Amino acid sequence: MARVCLCVNQVAHIRNLNKSKVPDPVAVAVAAEIAGIDGIMVQLRDDRFDISDRDVSVLKEVVQTHLNVAVTLNDEMVKKVLNWLPDMVTLLPAVSEQTLDNSLDIDANLEYIEDVTTALRANNIVVNALIKPDTHQVRAAARARLDYVQLNTAALSSVEDLGTMGDMIEQMRSVAMAANKMGLGVSAGRGINEQNLHELNDISFIEEYNIGRAVIAKSLLIGMERAVKHFKILLV
Repeated sequence: MARVCLCVNQVAHIRNLNKSKVPDPVAVAVAAEIAGIDGIMVQLRDDRFDISDRDVSVLKEVVQTHLNVAVTLNDEMVKKVLNWLPDMVTLLPAVSEQTLDNSLDIDANLEYIEDVTTALRANNIVVNALIKPDTHQVRAAARARLDYVQLNTAALSSVEDLGTMGDMIEQMRSVAMAANKMGLGVSAGRGINEQNLHELNDISFIEEYNIGRAVIAKSLLIGMERAVKHFKILLV
């Protein structure tokens, strides 16, 4: 069964809006692990809009499952993750290009990504990158010697037509299969909810789902333990 990992950025966003210490994304991460979540993900933004450096440092100390830190592809962020040594690093596009449905162009940044990947892997960090579901990007990821690619699923969250949804799922299946054949692991994230997770679960090559808002929202209604179990049952 695929892993379910919780992104805690939304928790930090609420904390910062309140200009308070609560809710604490670290406490939520610990509660999710107790509930059976398979991993924790955070995105450290260049502007520190939600997650802070301190959050990542504390998460590195307390997370017992799997810590995935998503960062912009630049020298400053690479140095930071080399200092923290999380289990996985997910590379993101430049800040100016970051929207929910935008992804990293590996081919356009191939040499730099190759260098970053070499440095991260030398420190036993699994290297991932957020890509659009495109076999061209998968081939570039293989050339850069990445370990994983994360398919950007943001477009699924706004689709209402079942036919269109089916076409998009088939495209993702084809890309995931290509990644698998090239020796890459496959994860998925951005805008995943209960509805599209059910469709994505039909793609057997996806090993890990990174979900934030949907799990957090569910936990407000039924508690973290039941929310985590609910999303994991969807993948059975």
